[in-house]
Amino acid sequence: MTNIVIYDLETDSSKTDFLSILEFGAILLNDTFQELDHINLRARIPEGVIPQASALLVNKISVRMLTQSNLSHYQLLGEIEKTFKKWSPAIFMGYSNVNFDCEAIRKEFFKGLRYPYITNAAPNKRQDGLNIVRAAYAVDKKIFKTEVNEKGNAVMKLESLARNNGIETKGAHSALFDANLTKLLLEKIYKTQNVTWKSALMTASRQDTENLLKKEKIFTLNEYFYGKSRLYLCCPLHPDFSVHPIYKWSIVYDLRNDVIPLLNLSISELKKEMKKSPKFLRTVRTNKAPVILHSDYGMKVEPYNAIKLSQLKERAEVINNNKQFAERISTALREEAEEKKTTSSQEDITPEESIYVKFTSAKDNALMPKWHEASWKDKFILLNKFDDERLVNFGKKIIYQNSDALPESEQKKVKRSIAERILSENKEKWWTVKEFYNECDYHRSKFEDQNDQEKLKFLDELNNYVEGIEKKYQNA
Repeated sequence: MTNIVIYDLETDSSKTDFLSILEFGAILLNDTFQELDHINLRARIPEGVIPQASALLVNKISVRMLTQSNLSHYQLLGEIEKTFKKWSPAIFMGYSNVNFDCEAIRKEFFKGLRYPYITNAAPNKRQDGLNIVRAAYAVDKKIFKTEVNEKGNAVMKLESLARNNGIETKGAHSALFDANLTKLLLEKIYKTQNVTWKSALMTASRQDTENLLKKEKIFTLNEYFYGKSRLYLCCPLHPDFSVHPIYKWSIVYDLRNDVIPLLNLSISELKKEMKKSPKFLRTVRTNKAPVILHSDYGMKVEPYNAIKLSQLKERAEVINNNKQFAERISTALREEAEEKKTTSSQEDITPEESIYVKFTSAKDNALMPKWHEASWKDKFILLNKFDDERLVNFGKKIIYQNSDALPESEQKKVKRSIAERILSENKEKWWTVKEFYNECDYHRSKFEDQNDQEKLKFLDELNNYVEGIEKKYQNA
């Protein structure tokens, strides 16, 4: 039996490197979708943080909620960690969680001196509800009624999809409510298209996905491009060179393309062909919860249904067995990645953005639980035992935001560093006071035209709150 955790977050920003989690909702299910437990928590915004007005307008988190919730932000992260540990092992999923919610938790835990990879470190795994919904819709468009956007594509936003399929959505954009919407959509797939549900659970970890790709000679890959969910009939390259040499994702061949003209091309010629459309190579991001289906699904759709089955199988056999071809592709991919690296931005990376640049050590990871168990005064002393300077600085900021246990000199340093960030006049990666006022003025103008007094009052309260933060830090 595999338990499922469906969770959702509400945050003060859309930028995962710099946001704060303000609300957490999660549901624990067994493998037949029976609810075993649920939780919903709300927290105060951390001291000295400037929120995005746009984010709060969407999730309707007021100044009162920002400042008067029972839990501090620090306590909320502790409760999330405790809940996930209690519900493990499980497959963790949300709606677009791989790109947002999971990243938010990882980075918040990293900044909060907690082990970041709690949702996917063995024995836990992760999937993405949006990936599963898109795959189910690609297999059978009748499974969901959808709105259509101006480009003629099906709208897959959570609230829209739920509403159009008879699910009450008046409480959308609160964490537990959105987690439940995700549950109801996935339960429909579980009941009416169970093969897609089961397929999705088979690719809930990097290792499981890689093993599946090594085992299957031909398979259907679901991908989402330009607003459409599509099915691609693919096969793996020779097993010795089936993984990207730099990024470590699986590289597969799209069987719509005749492989014979490519087999004897040089590396430089292959690089030219790789830039042409339609692509003959596809990247399977094995750590990003792809959905891989049986080959029958891809064979039924264009352009694969116009190619003889014997021809598709022959192409796959040639590609599976041709080590030299796979090796040249691997070399071409390596050269492309190295060229891209030399031309990439040299912009300074802040500590908050560095989670994947340098992983925390096993020694520091082992110290984290002891740090949280200590008193605030002892927390400061224990920081000396961490090797990673990023964690030391994160720790000082946490102590500053939650107690008066920092020595006065350290307290002044932290306060000054916060002031330098939030009072910056430049365009920054994080939200500044200046950026907030500009954003607030934009929304105020729009709501004045609409005579929306409720939202104007919301903005005025938020504006007053930020003014208070600005005054506090002006003389830091």
